[in-house]
Parts: sequence; C-alpha cells; structure tokens
Amino acid sequence: MTKSPTITFPDMTRRGLGALPWIAAAGVLAYAFFVGGYLTTVMSFALIYVVFVTGLNVFMGYAGQVSFGHNAFAALSGYTSAYLTTSHGFAPLPAFGAGLALALSCALIVGYPTLRLKGHYLAMATLAIGLIVYEVAVEWTSVTQGYMGISGIPPIGIAGYEITSERGQLAFLTVIVALATLVSWRIRESRFGRALSAVAGSEDAARALGISASRYKLSAFLASAAFAALAGSLFVHVVGFVSPEVYGLHMVVLAFTMLYVGGIGTIAGPFVGAVIISLLPEMFRQFKDYQDLAYGAALILLLIYAPRGLSTISSLFRRAAAKKAVVS
Repeated sequence: MTKSPTITFPDMTRRGLGALPWIAAAGVLAYAFFVGGYLTTVMSFALIYVVFVTGLNVFMGYAGQVSFGHNAFAALSGYTSAYLTTSHGFAPLPAFGAGLALALSCALIVGYPTLRLKGHYLAMATLAIGLIVYEVAVEWTSVTQGYMGISGIPPIGIAGYEITSERGQLAFLTVIVALATLVSWRIRESRFGRALSAVAGSEDAARALGISASRYKLSAFLASAAFAALAGSLFVHVVGFVSPEVYGLHMVVLAFTMLYVGGIGTIAGPFVGAVIISLLPEMFRQFKDYQDLAYGAALILLLIYAPRGLSTISSLFRRAAAKKAVVS
C-alpha cells in the first residue's frame, strides 16, 4: 500500500498568505493617514481598541481564561488620567503612570481571589468587577462628574509637546500599537507564553509539569490589565472627554467581537479585528434603516467562513489548495 504524497507549500507562498491580513489592515491604516478627515478619527479609535483587545488576547487567547471585566481597568486608568490632568495640572504621562498603578493594584487585589474560579464562575466574577467600577464612575460625582463627564482633557503629550493634529495622533497610536503587538508576540514566544499555553490546555496537566497555574493566570491577568489601562488613558487624551458610557458593557461586547473576528490567540487578530469591526458600520451606513441588519449579517458570514478569525484566513487557502492537489 503506497502512501499518498505529502503536500507542502513553498516558504514564500506560505509566508505571503500569512501576511495578507497584516497587509490589508496596514493598507487601510495608510489610506486613512493620507486621506485624513473622518476616516482618520475612526482609525484612531480602532487603534486604541487594538491595544485593549491585545491585552484581552493575552488573558483569553494565550491563557485560555474568560473575562468580561477588563473595561474596569480601562475606566480606572482613564478616569485617573482625566482627573489628574484637569484638576491637578498633571502632564499626561505622569497621570497615565498613576492610572496604571491604580489599575494594576486593583487587578492584583481582585485577581488573586477571583482567578481561583473557573469557567462561567470566573466570567461572572469579572463581569461584576466591570459593573462595580461603572457604578462608581456614575455615583462618585465629585471626582467623575457622573453622566456629565469630564471635559477639557489635554491631548497626548510628551516632554511638553502636545500632539493635536489628527494625523499626528494616528501616527503616535500606530507606534503604540506596533510596540503592543511586539510585546504580545514576545509573550507568546517566551517561556511564560508556553506556560500559559499549557495552562490553557489543562490546568491539571500543567501542575503535573510543575507549572503554578494560579500564579501564571494572575500574571496574565495583570499583563492584560496593563494593556487595558493604556487603552483607557489613550482614549481620554485623544477624545478630550470621558463619561461612564465610554467604559460600559458596550466596550466589552465590542472587544469580544473584535477578538473573535480577528482571531483569538493569534498575533494579528486584535489588529485585524479592530480595524474590520471599526470600518463595518461605516461601510453599511448607506443602508440606513437596514444598517444593523447588514452589519449583523456580515458578522455571521465572517464567523461561518472564518471561524478561527480573519487573521487565519490564509490557512483556508492553503487547505483548499492542498485538497485540490490531492484530488488532482
């Protein structure tokens, strides 16, 4: 009995297909930069969400856990930056440092007992964290101004230089996203990332290998909270305004959609998903009354034909070509 030949692809073809999602998303970003206007604003928001979803990907994609409460850490950092810069004259960078410290402290306090839970119990506990922080943002009016929000937040600035132009902010956010993506890649390829992969596969098996599942889950939780805190502060300095609705459940739903459409557990997933989901409403705006219907149908089709996310769509072409080669 003869064995069927093994089908392999040339390295250049495989790498070219794998780069397609990156090229497409980067092309849209470059187009927005040169065109300017409203599209530049849309892409700036998309890049902020890339940072947020990258952190969520570390905890959900790499460690295999579930969190509905990362909006809490974005809110803590964002409100801290907004309050310190508007009420106490802080520069954006020190204000972000304070917001990051607060977000990480809260993540450590709530994460240590919460991460002992598993499955839907963990999901519900993290959801409660987000709801609590949202309620605090609404009720603590002496600091957050409640639903009125905080306005007059200074733009992003470093060493006394403020980035006020839309293209300047987009370029700055692009650099931040590149660094966040690099950190995400380094985490996945490191020993820490491999330990997270083992925990995601089976916590019992990981413990048998000498891996402390609780410690690595907490570390992943803190890392993802840091990304969320960065995104929360970036938002307030780009928009110049913050209110509780910014960090509500809508943020959680949108981030989940971006992560799964882009490809959970992949490096390119947060970038591709955030860009696509940010652009879809604009693409279907011409349908007016049927905009939500068209948007929902597009998401369903994406999840049906690319269940592992758009960043892995190149694998569909490889499997199709391999199948065709075997048949022929």
